[in-house]
Amino acid sequence: MNSHYPKNGRVILHVDMNSFYASVEMAYDPSLKGKPLAIAGNPKERKGIIVTCSYEARSFGVKTTMPLWEARKLCPNLIIKTPNFDRYRAASKGMFDILRQYSDLVEPVSIDEGYMDITDSYEKETPLEIASSIQTQINSQLDLPCSIGIAPNKFLAKTASDMKKPMGITVLRKRDIPMKLWPLPVIEMHGVGSKTAEKLNTLGIETCKDLAKANDIQLKSLLGINGLRLKERANGIDRRVVDPDSIYDYKSVGNSTTLPKDTTNQSELLSIIDKLCGKVSQRLTQKDVVGTTVQIMIRDKFRKTITRSRKVENPVIKKEELFHHSKELFIKHWNGDPVRLLGVTVQDLIEKNEATEQLDLFSYESAAQKEPLYNVLSQLQEKFGKNSISKGVRGKDKGPSYHSKQDTSFNKDFLRD
Repeated sequence: MNSHYPKNGRVILHVDMNSFYASVEMAYDPSLKGKPLAIAGNPKERKGIIVTCSYEARSFGVKTTMPLWEARKLCPNLIIKTPNFDRYRAASKGMFDILRQYSDLVEPVSIDEGYMDITDSYEKETPLEIASSIQTQINSQLDLPCSIGIAPNKFLAKTASDMKKPMGITVLRKRDIPMKLWPLPVIEMHGVGSKTAEKLNTLGIETCKDLAKANDIQLKSLLGINGLRLKERANGIDRRVVDPDSIYDYKSVGNSTTLPKDTTNQSELLSIIDKLCGKVSQRLTQKDVVGTTVQIMIRDKFRKTITRSRKVENPVIKKEELFHHSKELFIKHWNGDPVRLLGVTVQDLIEKNEATEQLDLFSYESAAQKEPLYNVLSQLQEKFGKNSISKGVRGKDKGPSYHSKQDTSFNKDFLRD
């Protein structure tokens, strides 16, 4: 089996579930199989946007993010299901449990996709045999289809998994790049969005080959260090390792909600912000982290979105502190136009027990009163261990609640138990 594995490189798989939410619903209710199915929000709350749809629906032109009314116009027989995140989370956990049967190096990147490093599996099967076994097992045990990319690094594995859907297995080697990757329009390259593609087009970069051969100085001037990184990707270079622990990395915690109707009622808008702050505070507490930057997002009826943030002197976690900063940001930057969507996010997160409060004139007195307690805690922790005792009760991290209709934050904490 050694001949199927590189002597010095890695063998990476990217497993991507096909039309995941719709497929889960079909597995739960087999009568939906073979029918045009879409998962969408509640149209009464103006969240009638297609989240995902079956391949049968796609044949009618139905696409992700398409308004529900437009999808129904294209496909009158479209079956609509509202999201059931508990169901999807359970299916996701089952999928990753299967992947870990083949390798300890499994890195979830979202609820329906992940990377695997199978380099050390050369004594078992070939990469193609392993990919085929994974695909078959997920399909037979969970009744869910997936596509798998096989490559020497993450970028090429991700690119490969997109090349054949549904139920595809694609191998993409570096020697295949000129034939399989370079002819593609640059916007189809993983990591290049529409705005980045437009910027690249201004330099005459239309294809992945153009990007692979682009001038370094021009790319860096246009896109900064990310421009050079994208050029490396276009040449098949990606040094990132498969990191199972990256699922526990948090960069931000946020919540946003689309309002039932556009409004200019400031009292109503502030009430919504207050509720969002409560949800964010709850998730910060669950993760035992605090943040040093507060950001507010405002989208008006014309779909123009502004985000404004501020660095705070003392790390925030409590709802009251978060609302104080969010309210000031909103009042300062809202221009009075009817608001369609509001969001609150806390960024630059750090572990709560590593945060150091910057005492000011107003917090010094209350903090000083607690100093004897802190001294006792410190002595006990020093004697019996860091986690032996702490202020309050540290609850078990249950992860985010997907029951909330207002929770639109999807990050890698979906597998937290």
